Amino acid sequence: MLKILKNLKKTWLSVVFIILLLCLQAATDLSLPDYTSKIVNVGIQQGGIENSTPEVIRETSMQQILSLTENDDEILKNYTLISKENLSKEEYTKYQSKYPIIEKENLYVLNNINKETQEELNELMAKPLIMTYTLTMQENIVSNMTPEIFEQLPESMIEQSAVEAIKAEYTAIGINMEDYQNQYIFMTGLQMLGIALISMVAAITIMLLSSRVGAKLAQTLREKTFRKVLSFSTKEMREFSTASLITRSTNDIQQIQMLMAMLFRTVVYAPIMGFGGLFKVLNSDSSMAWVIAVTIGAILFVMITLFVVAMPRFKKLQDLIDKLNLVSREILTGLPVIRAFHKEKDEEARFAKANTDLMKTNIFVNRAMSLMMPTLMLIMNGMTLLIIWVGGHNIDSGIIQVGDMMAFLQYTMHIVMSFLVISAISIMLPRAQVSAKRINKVLETEVSIKDPQDAKTFYENRKGIVEFKNVSFKYPDADKETLKDINFTAKPGETTAIIGSTGSGKSTIINLIPRFYDVTEGELFVDGVNVKEVKQKDLRNIIGFVPQKGMLFSGTIESNIKYADETMSDEQMKMAAEIAQATEFIETKEEKYNSEIAQGGNNVSGGQRQRLSIARAIAKDPEIFIFDDSFSALDYKTDATLREALKTRTENKTVIIVAQRINTILNADQIIVLEEGKIVGKGTHKELMKDCETYKQIALSQLSKEELE
Repeated sequence: MLKILKNLKKTWLSVVFIILLLCLQAATDLSLPDYTSKIVNVGIQQGGIENSTPEVIRETSMQQILSLTENDDEILKNYTLISKENLSKEEYTKYQSKYPIIEKENLYVLNNINKETQEELNELMAKPLIMTYTLTMQENIVSNMTPEIFEQLPESMIEQSAVEAIKAEYTAIGINMEDYQNQYIFMTGLQMLGIALISMVAAITIMLLSSRVGAKLAQTLREKTFRKVLSFSTKEMREFSTASLITRSTNDIQQIQMLMAMLFRTVVYAPIMGFGGLFKVLNSDSSMAWVIAVTIGAILFVMITLFVVAMPRFKKLQDLIDKLNLVSREILTGLPVIRAFHKEKDEEARFAKANTDLMKTNIFVNRAMSLMMPTLMLIMNGMTLLIIWVGGHNIDSGIIQVGDMMAFLQYTMHIVMSFLVISAISIMLPRAQVSAKRINKVLETEVSIKDPQDAKTFYENRKGIVEFKNVSFKYPDADKETLKDINFTAKPGETTAIIGSTGSGKSTIINLIPRFYDVTEGELFVDGVNVKEVKQKDLRNIIGFVPQKGMLFSGTIESNIKYADETMSDEQMKMAAEIAQATEFIETKEEKYNSEIAQGGNNVSGGQRQRLSIARAIAKDPEIFIFDDSFSALDYKTDATLREALKTRTENKTVIIVAQRINTILNADQIIVLEEGKIVGKGTHKELMKDCETYKQIALSQLSKEELE
């Protein structure tokens, strides 16, 4: 998988931006429970009073507090005494609107202090405040209030008692506590709304960028895979079936694209949320940390169990998709043969088996993974109940406040949700991992036919000459050699024909010339240079190859004939079509050369398809023409006319023909006779009729003695 992710280089800026946005989103999401806790604890329960230190206090109340503590200087240095005498008219008006009691009594106003000083001041003033408030409310109780009593009280109870004292002080000063509370809740809620808005914008941007990165990665992988497949020789194409390569280029890459859209939220966001939530929980209250430990343990057990069960099936799933594609392709391409032999039922059964195997595996995987979410939700809901039950007891004991329990619950939800996100990705990860391995196998496959580092150029004085010198060839994994000790030379202005029984190696010989395969022994020269020492592109540029089975591409007749060069003139195209005897059916079509050609040329006959393939090679005007039994689909009259017209076009060209029909090669300058991969005859028709028994038998099996003479 990591090898696949290396292809993200083109979108590294987007990836960095996504990671930064994920950190921002995680930070905002983790801060929201704090604000919820503040609204409940401070806004609702404490009337908007956040600290155990009053922001403003009457001078008489301050004197009472100072009388109950030995930290007079530590407290007073953080306050400023204000009165009518030391305020300007504008300042007095401002303070009078906020604190009406200033007309009767001087006030101490808290200075701007940092968080650390605030916490120290809270500790210094909380207990004296409670004692002062108690003294005011019930004078007889204060004598019983000792430091030992405060030591026994939970911190939350001390804080709440101090807040009650501050409320009474603010009311005495003339502050409207209802407005004070509403203002705190409103401002805190507004901050929450802003943070939530930032989180939402970040989440939307992340999803958009992740989708773009995933699509770009898929595009890159498709391009690389397709480019790699184009570089494959016939050897590599045999290792990977066409159906498998199609599946890898579409379904497998799609799996990775879908994973990529969610991967960043798993790899970056989920761990931040999980560890961030855990850090916040342990910092706020560790008394319920064991609940999280139990929950995480249960979640990990479920995920690991399902992962172990489903992973082998995910590997099998992609192979079954390959098999289904292979069966479907074979049936659809071989439909005429299937109907001719009345084998529809057998093929239906074969397809049904492949389809059923895929269905059963899919059902097993989906059932296994469908258990994950309900199980995890059950664990999460059980955890919620446990937190409320334990938290309720702690609230009753005064250990924590309601808002603390709510914050704890939210942080715990963040931790569990991070695991839920990971579990969601774990459903896709095994399949994507299998897909990644399959794509890597294509990309990392060593191509057997490579261009040399120091490529040579062809010799001008040996243009068109093809030489086989002691050439032998064996297919990969074959037991014996297909060709052995092949020696002949094909020259410009001459026609070299290759004939032999089925399986004698005729097509193999001509596949060696454009390097569809490489010779295993001996040397093959074109234009005086070993074909292994020139670039494949340069070699194939001078060859016009017509395969045994005519292959056309979807488009028009014009685009197929001009396949070698789109800028080719119309005159050159029409001349090639005329030589190939294709004009007789092209001119009958309504749109002539603009007539549509279906995929594979399925909307034209076999003979027409073959003539267009020949026209395509002629239009290229190469040095060397290779015809791999390309005239077999033509009738005798068209065959003869085409060969006659071809003579003028190939007057100074090298022509190599593989043929089954004797009459196609009767006038060839050189005929190579093959038998079981060896040359058993070489010469003209007349010479071979005298000297080569194999050729004579082939000839007599097709034509009479009179026709041969």
